[in-house]
Amino acid sequence: MDAPPRIDFPLYLITDRLLLPAGRTLIEAVTSALEGGVRAVQLREKDLDDAALYPLARELRALTRAFGARLLINDRIDLALAIGADGVHLGGNSLPTAEARRFLGPAPLIGVSTHRLEEIAGAASQGADFVTFGPVYFTASKAPYGEPVGLEALRCACIAPPLPVFALGGIQLHRISEVLDSGVRGIALISAILSRPDPAGAAREILARLKKI
Repeated sequence: MDAPPRIDFPLYLITDRLLLPAGRTLIEAVTSALEGGVRAVQLREKDLDDAALYPLARELRALTRAFGARLLINDRIDLALAIGADGVHLGGNSLPTAEARRFLGPAPLIGVSTHRLEEIAGAASQGADFVTFGPVYFTASKAPYGEPVGLEALRCACIAPPLPVFALGGIQLHRISEVLDSGVRGIALISAILSRPDPAGAAREILARLKKI
């Protein structure tokens, strides 16, 4: 019998508390998203110091575990290990993927942010489990990483990829169909769920569109 896939989620929610509607906490928003069916969350609050980030990570670990969801920590291997997270997500300025795998061992997941085709192969060769690829469309949160890669580059990234590819960047509900046509394994997003008045409803609607994956 084949082993179950390590990447068994089509929707990857990335946190950014600065995009929340006024008066809502990140825990409230993520709870609602989990109630709507989200099963993979990346904690990505780069501006928080350890004194604030550690208790937030612990709370999210308990919350995601209660929903049977995965929790990955952006960049911080030490924090991921400290709270028993399911893995880490690495960017261009992170520890090399191969070193992260050496510290984490074989079980935790490693996601890697990529912006060019050759970076996907590099992540695979160093032990990553999946990649995000983008930004596909313009989005303010990814503007520092350059111009959007566009749908054609996304299609090329998804032709016999060595790893599952999650499209990232500016993906809203009305764009999901054209993104799925590229052959992605899933989508990663922030505002399409966390900025909405009803994150649970937004998550359900997006997941309904992703059913054909």
